Amino acid sequence: MKIVDTAIPEVKILEPKVFGDERGFFLESWNADTFKTAGLDIQFVQDNHSFSTQGILRGLHYQLNTPQGKLVRVTRGAVFDVAVDIRRSSPTFGKWVGVEISADNKRSLWVPPGFAHGFYVLSVEVDFLYKCTSVYSAVNDRGIAWNDPDIGIIWPLVNGAAPLLSGKDAIAPHLKAAETFS
Repeated sequence: MKIVDTAIPEVKILEPKVFGDERGFFLESWNADTFKTAGLDIQFVQDNHSFSTQGILRGLHYQLNTPQGKLVRVTRGAVFDVAVDIRRSSPTFGKWVGVEISADNKRSLWVPPGFAHGFYVLSVEVDFLYKCTSVYSAVNDRGIAWNDPDIGIIWPLVNGAAPLLSGKDAIAPHLKAAETFS
């Protein structure tokens, strides 16, 4: 597995070795030893699977007090996946990294604790899977506006159409007003 650095050092792109032939393919989507060798000694406690259709934007989500690291990947379709640093003491506070991950490119993205995360569905349908370092906690669940101008994420909106949001995501505060990490 190749681990690729991004503009924010803690966020990593994972590119697996794919072994394929006329029958299909095999890849290793996660390996504790590979991560540990890269300085990422991580234990996952929850796996999630999300299905969405084109134009849906989920995020930007995070958990206060029980922060989650997430290893995200797509098994069908494609998304534009985003991690935003919301650690106020970080030199990259308010900065974002975005990458297309898809069933075709087989990439994964490591979103560490202390980051808000979101994705936008590019394909007709998507199956989005992610491993988490902490279990979901409704009382700690928070969000930041997907279109916060101070963050300035450039979302590749299909045909320029406004994304479909959940009620919670539609009223999420801007980063300036959000509860964040110190």
